[in-house]
Amino acid sequence: MNKEIFIIGSDRSSNLTSIARQHHPHSAVVADILSLPHFPGSFDFAISIAVIHHLSTPARRIEAVASILECLKPIGTALLYVWALEQESSRRGWSEGDDQDVMVPWVMRKKGESERTFQRYYHLYRKGELEADVISAGGEVVESGYEKDNWWVIANRGSPS
Repeated sequence: MNKEIFIIGSDRSSNLTSIARQHHPHSAVVADILSLPHFPGSFDFAISIAVIHHLSTPARRIEAVASILECLKPIGTALLYVWALEQESSRRGWSEGDDQDVMVPWVMRKKGESERTFQRYYHLYRKGELEADVISAGGEVVESGYEKDNWWVIANRGSPS
C-alpha cells in the first residue's frame, strides 16, 4: 500500500469501525450514509461496497450516492458496488423477473451461543439503475459494469450547473 495515502473508513457498525481502527495510521468512524461526518470536497477517492442497496426507497438511495459524491474533491472519484438482480448463475438464483426488494437471511454465529438469524433488506439493482442513481444525484458515470453478482460504477461529482 502507498504509505502516502491516509484512509478513513465509515460504517454504521461500531464493531467494524473498532476493527478498522486497528490498521494504523488509518482511522474509522461510526457514521450513517445519509449523514456522513466528512467535510464536503475533502476526499480524492471514496469506495462504497454493499451499502446503498440496503436503503429502501429510490430517494434514499439517490441521497446516499449524493452524500458520497459530496465528500469528493472536484476531481475526486467514487467506486460504488451494489447487489444485482441478475444473479441467475449464483446460489441465490435471482433473475430479471424477480422482485427487486427482498429480505435476505443473515446468520450470526458466536462461539458457545446458538445461531441467530436476522432478515436484512436488500434492493436488487437492475442493469442501468445504479448509473441512473448517480446521474440523479448530480454525478457523472465514468465507467460501469457487472462483476460477481454486483453492479458497479466509477463516478465523479459531475460538472457544476
